[in-house]
Amino acid sequence: MDMTKLLAGLCLAAVTFSAAAEPFKVCADPLNPPYSSKQQDGFENKIAELFAKELGQPLEYTWFPQRIGFIRNTLTAPVNDKEVDSKVFKCDVVMNVPDGSDMTLTTQPYYRSTYVLLIAKGRGWDDITDTKQLVLMPLQRQEKLQIAMFDRSPGTTWMQKNGLLDQGIPYQSMSGDEDNNIAMQLDKDLKAKKIDMVIVWGPLAGYIISQSPKNSYNIIPMVSSQGIQFEFSMAMGVRNGDKDRKAMLDKLIQAKAADIRKIIESYNIPLLDLPKAPQKKADDD
Repeated sequence: MDMTKLLAGLCLAAVTFSAAAEPFKVCADPLNPPYSSKQQDGFENKIAELFAKELGQPLEYTWFPQRIGFIRNTLTAPVNDKEVDSKVFKCDVVMNVPDGSDMTLTTQPYYRSTYVLLIAKGRGWDDITDTKQLVLMPLQRQEKLQIAMFDRSPGTTWMQKNGLLDQGIPYQSMSGDEDNNIAMQLDKDLKAKKIDMVIVWGPLAGYIISQSPKNSYNIIPMVSSQGIQFEFSMAMGVRNGDKDRKAMLDKLIQAKAADIRKIIESYNIPLLDLPKAPQKKADDD
């Protein structure tokens, strides 16, 4: 038997045994496809189910819209807000945060995606296969573009640097709409022909693609350039200082990497290879 696999299995078993007494408590948005929903049909929900099952724990959610104040009202909110020094919090894990986020202690990344240019077919733009074509096309044609753009988005920065802001249709990344998250709104507006294309984060593109017949969109990955980053690694987040829980999640991410990738791919999310972690030196521990 492979001793490395045996040791990894024993370590995971030890983690499972020690954690089995408490619920696996997840902080999540109740309406945020393709990430999470109260119907538990998002990819965050499926990965949380996978982990809870592996740990032998019941899965428990604290639901709160993932907007400003999300961490304060979930991950760092004590169950009893009258107890200043409470050690019991509403939930313990945020399933999807940027790698290295300063709002939480982050696990090792478990997927990496990119922004893409998503173009609805049959609108006169089927010949576009490279983002440079948007910049170089004749002005008369360029003026007909209807591109959704967001506040604080690398896509909007790219449009600004390439003189395309006048063709942008503005959207807010946090709209406050109780009936639609941004992916749902984009899907509706693309179908209604209010917009023809959007530079959008991979998971949101995956949701939009999944809501239409196959081959309804051309998908062009954005490539980091001009000082603009489009590719990002995503991790899970726990409270700052919660090193034991981080270590537990890191072990699960490693042990269940193939299952996690299979779940995410099933949501049509474009995935990139994760960067290799730097090897530890002997004096790093």
